[in-house]
Amino acid sequence: EQSERFEDMVDFLKPVMKEKGSTLSNDERNLLSVAFKNLISSQRSGIRTISAIEQNKKYEKYAGALGEYKTKIEDALFKNCETIINIIKADILSSASEAEAKAFFLKMIGDYCRYIAENAKGERLENCKQEALKSYQEAQELCVSDLGACNA
Repeated sequence: EQSERFEDMVDFLKPVMKEKGSTLSNDERNLLSVAFKNLISSQRSGIRTISAIEQNKKYEKYAGALGEYKTKIEDALFKNCETIINIIKADILSSASEAEAKAFFLKMIGDYCRYIAENAKGERLENCKQEALKSYQEAQELCVSDLGACNA
């Protein structure tokens, strides 16, 4: 984490997630969360920056190149978000029994669907919005029913 090699962290954590599934410790869950969040934060920031530049008339002549580059970053963002969502669904939630862990990962799915939705269009946008809402609601219901008000 300190070397800020988040792509390497993600690559290292993928087999750990497959092996340990829902038995990840709190530290491992947090490390996973930090790795993926930092991996995509630069992509989200890049998309916002290019969008701001596109609004400036001074750069109109570069509109085509800017649009292509933004699409390239969006595709990488979508791919990374879909990767984490799929890993969580296949390797963690399918075997999760602990309410706290399950709520943590349901919230992560909601977050990554929301990150996709920031730039998605059409059917992809609608699907992401629905999946984010469903994941957040499931996490909320689980917290209300199974976790105390102050969970240490």
